[in-house]
Amino acid sequence: MFARSTLAAAILAVSTGAAFAAPTQITLGMVLEPPNLNPTEGAAAAVDEVVYANLFEGLTRIAPDGSVQPGLAASWDVTEGGKVYTFHLRDGVTFHDGAAFDAQDVIFSLDRARAPDSTNAQKELFTGIQSVEALDPLTVRVTLKGPDGGFPFKMAWGDAVMVDEASIAGIATKPVGTGPYRFGEWRQGDLIRLQAYDGYWGEKPAITDATFRFISDPTAAFAAIMAEDVDAFPNYPAVETLPQLEADPRFKVIVGTTEGETILAMNNTRAPLDDLRVRQAITHAVNRQDIIDGAMFGYGTPIGTHFAPHNPDYIDLTAQSAYDPEQAKTLLAEAGVSGLKLRLALPPPPYARRGGEIIAAELAAVGIATEITNMEWAQWLETVHNGGDFDLTVISHVEPLDIGIYGRDGYYFHYAKPEFKALMAKLQETVEPEARSALLKDAQKMIADDAVNVYLFQLPKIGVANARIEGLWANAPMPANDLGAVRWSE
Repeated sequence: MFARSTLAAAILAVSTGAAFAAPTQITLGMVLEPPNLNPTEGAAAAVDEVVYANLFEGLTRIAPDGSVQPGLAASWDVTEGGKVYTFHLRDGVTFHDGAAFDAQDVIFSLDRARAPDSTNAQKELFTGIQSVEALDPLTVRVTLKGPDGGFPFKMAWGDAVMVDEASIAGIATKPVGTGPYRFGEWRQGDLIRLQAYDGYWGEKPAITDATFRFISDPTAAFAAIMAEDVDAFPNYPAVETLPQLEADPRFKVIVGTTEGETILAMNNTRAPLDDLRVRQAITHAVNRQDIIDGAMFGYGTPIGTHFAPHNPDYIDLTAQSAYDPEQAKTLLAEAGVSGLKLRLALPPPPYARRGGEIIAAELAAVGIATEITNMEWAQWLETVHNGGDFDLTVISHVEPLDIGIYGRDGYYFHYAKPEFKALMAKLQETVEPEARSALLKDAQKMIADDAVNVYLFQLPKIGVANARIEGLWANAPMPANDLGAVRWSE
């Protein structure tokens, strides 16, 4: 009897422990499938949502609170008034193929990103670099053309991750990084799987197997959550179902902020959009609150310029482009424009598709007809973002502190005003915080005055997750699903 009871108790203990052991696998839902897995070339935020801090790492990294933290560089020294940065690399770091990470990889990564033929989507991050040199295998000195107090922040972007020359040829589909996860598989149109890397230099993640499933349809996303086919949807597209999910004890709803300025972008070089009065008319024809209510079910913060409201340097310029359809009609008349028909390209996210329909109706009310084209993500990137072949489009720019895109030659909405470029050049060389703040405010005002785009709302971060999951980012200071601190509670 004793032996039998002891055996039964042991079996019960083992089975009970197994029943309550925390899972080590997780499945995340994503609206958009990345076009590739190379963060150093593509403009799609969906790339970073899979690989940032998971598969690839930079010299520095962005923490959940938006602060810049050490990454592959354990520390750095700043000399010559912010012109020279000396990075001290971590010892014992390896790429997923076993190759050692050292100063030569930093030189290769930064020289590749700033090369004349570089296709890095954020090449401007690297234009201030004058030279990159190894002082020893674990020390790299970066000399800039001028002081740049924001350089550690720039090195934290997904576009600035460290890569290995030996594996660069396959980076788009079989990426090799230094992060806590290595690439597992990619079933295109379905999922990407990452697996914990045993040789990771830092703290090992609690999640050992992570799957990213691509579900663009809001109805299908809701069904996947309800059936628990996905464990979390960090950027949940079916916001109309949130009340039902909030009432279900199986789930928790996580509402935070993003760096995503959602805009109705206009092609500033295409007539008649090259006329300030026409662009101003369009800004007055669109009711921001209608878009927030109709496309986002009330979630979202109105913006009047390309800057995040939670940033301390933000200025509220919404009144400058307030909803005023009569003013819109007057401006169109002053510009001599009538019977205008514009093409409106809409990518897949629900905010764009739903918001685009509302915008089309409001433009029609002031005499502007629109021809809507619903595009898949790869088509939008190729045609609109890369090709500039559009009149209007709705998109959320989720990169942090990215007002500098308005100074880029050839950028898809084609602004690049010389005076704005001069502002950005001055900002680049300014270190003193108050002076930088003033320049950023001047930049916000300039693009609002020029009605470069229609500034709609700051995209909220609305996530839904199994109630037992901990460690998901509530806010999105960077487009990322960093799994390093994610775990299941027991």
